[in-house]
Amino acid sequence: MPDQTIADHTGPFLVAALYKFVAIPHYGDLQAPLQAACVENGVKGTILLASEGINGTIAGPERGVRAVLAFLRAMPEFEGLVHKESWADEAPFPRMKVRLKKEIVTMGVPGIDPNQIVGTYVKPADWNDLINDPDVMVVDTRNDYEVAIGTFKGAVDPKTKSFREFPAWAEAHRQDLTKPKKVAMFCTGGIRCEKSTAYMREQGYDEVYHLEGGILKYLEEMPEGESLWQGECFVFDDRVSVGHGLKPGPYDMCHACRRPISDEDKVSPHYVHGISCPHCFDETSPEQKARFTERQKQIALAKERGELHIGVTAPPRDRAPAAQKLEGE
Repeated sequence: MPDQTIADHTGPFLVAALYKFVAIPHYGDLQAPLQAACVENGVKGTILLASEGINGTIAGPERGVRAVLAFLRAMPEFEGLVHKESWADEAPFPRMKVRLKKEIVTMGVPGIDPNQIVGTYVKPADWNDLINDPDVMVVDTRNDYEVAIGTFKGAVDPKTKSFREFPAWAEAHRQDLTKPKKVAMFCTGGIRCEKSTAYMREQGYDEVYHLEGGILKYLEEMPEGESLWQGECFVFDDRVSVGHGLKPGPYDMCHACRRPISDEDKVSPHYVHGISCPHCFDETSPEQKARFTERQKQIALAKERGELHIGVTAPPRDRAPAAQKLEGE
């Protein structure tokens, strides 16, 4: 399957999102050489490795990103690895991390294997017809803070805080989910739907569908005038959101909780740059806010010295629940 690319691009940084479910019993052995290949080629981002496969988003100069992709595809496990591309004017990630995990997308349900059973893939060109069918329930499998800034017309929002909550939501709404003849699911880049549709099939649902390539592929291919997408799509890097054509959107990011924030949020009395926003003001203690304040002070001092303080793009460990750097992590 060919790479999913955008021919006409802007910006000096190529962003590549990738995943593949494949058995890798020796996945720990890949961490060091993959980290070295990324650093050698000036590539930054996050890659997760687990026994079930790989999931990552990386960015850097085009030559460097393509070298890392070639490095991966040279391994038998990742032969034919598909990725999706977009472009950024500024570096979306502050560092490179190759991490070992139990799952490349964390659902927390043992035995779910998209290589064995999964929903039916639907191309972006066919998605509108599917979700316009009155016999279809459309489910957004993303988290609440992602859905808040954009989703498909008529989609059900499970209001989950993390992907781990999806199975409990599906079980609680089993009666609702069995009323329509079909269930159609979507997520940012497709990886969460691999597991959510596999889970639904395991639970006995027969007609389960998901958007191939996720929202990002739909926004890349679907003309805006024909689109059923409403709003912006949250992305897991410092672009914060993208719209049709994968153009960066109007949202900024709260560097305390990493949720998307609008211009309206910034005029709230609960918004203090780098310290709090209307979404996380009540989630952090005075002690945490004091640490955030000190961090911002250090960022300002580093800026005066002409240095980049890592805190500009990397909030502390005790940040709010939305602080996820990779889809499904």
